[in-house]
Amino acid sequence: MRDQLRQMFHAGIAACHPETVLPPHLPAERPRVVLAIGKAAGAMARVAEARYPGVGGIAVVPHGWDADLATIELRHAGHPVPDEHSVEAAERLLELADAGGALVLLSGGASALASLPGEGLTLANKQAITGALLRAGAPIGELNCVRRHLSRIKGGRLPAALTLAISDVVGDRPEDIGSGPTVADPTTVADARAILDRYGLDAPLTETAKAVPGEFRLVASAADLLAAAAADAERVGYRPVLLGQCAGEARDLGRAHAEIARTLPPGSALISGGELTVTVTGTGRGGPNLEYALAAATGLGDRPDIQGLAADSDGLDGNSGAAGAFFSGADAAGAGALATNDSAGWFTSADGLFAPGPSGTNVSDLRIILVGP
Repeated sequence: MRDQLRQMFHAGIAACHPETVLPPHLPAERPRVVLAIGKAAGAMARVAEARYPGVGGIAVVPHGWDADLATIELRHAGHPVPDEHSVEAAERLLELADAGGALVLLSGGASALASLPGEGLTLANKQAITGALLRAGAPIGELNCVRRHLSRIKGGRLPAALTLAISDVVGDRPEDIGSGPTVADPTTVADARAILDRYGLDAPLTETAKAVPGEFRLVASAADLLAAAAADAERVGYRPVLLGQCAGEARDLGRAHAEIARTLPPGSALISGGELTVTVTGTGRGGPNLEYALAAATGLGDRPDIQGLAADSDGLDGNSGAAGAFFSGADAAGAGALATNDSAGWFTSADGLFAPGPSGTNVSDLRIILVGP
């Protein structure tokens, strides 16, 4: 069943990879410059180089990620908390975009990778606010709303002739993909202030752009990921049960989905996507997918016929060092690890980590629970 789960995951990734989805959307006319930002930026820039030999620009990816680029400069920056390299990348992006005619290739992760603090705000301030919201389990929509109003590049401040985006957010709202650097922002300073107040935080905020030129086009999303995984499940004899894109606390969804799986008939495949959150109270390592997997495992109990995989489509889940984990029924030790947010430690000892490396795309998470035939 692990082999089947692995194959379903890779089928979903292949359907959303830049090499598959980007070429039909690239304009016939050569762009003046290519600006790629996000976890899929390396692969997206490589596709652009193949279409436009000799084109210049930059691609900004997380530290430790590589991309085989010829003429587009590769830069690394901090994620999920921005660092000084994120500031330098944002300044360079604005400099290159200023002359107009930029083709922006956008994917999730861009919010942290290109980060230019707003007026009256330091990088340390922005790091502290981002880290606090992440630890508190703030939904990605709230996090991105605040990010836009703390920035001089997000919220429509990066000029672009055309933006081609791969979405990793529930609802695929343009302003939430990478915090919408090239699109108008419907939220206001008051919206961001209310979010900060809710978490007991404070920072100087700036208003975002409400109208911007340029075209925005979505080229892939979690819907494509789920459809491809479901088709592969059906191909090998399972009946897909699609829950769509989910949001909420990872451990709560893990337990809820385990309960659903226990009621399904043999030969079922319970499939869901979307990005979950973790409220961190312990000192362990993990991420939303590993937390979900461990909570689901504790809920499966004595059902060895049920096995699952929860993984981030970009190849890295939180600070776990893995994309996610395979899971089946867990004992009391699993519940103990869940209490300390140490899902990575538990799955390491249980030989359940799933670590295929960076995928080249980023369309949120994929969770599959198989009920054996």
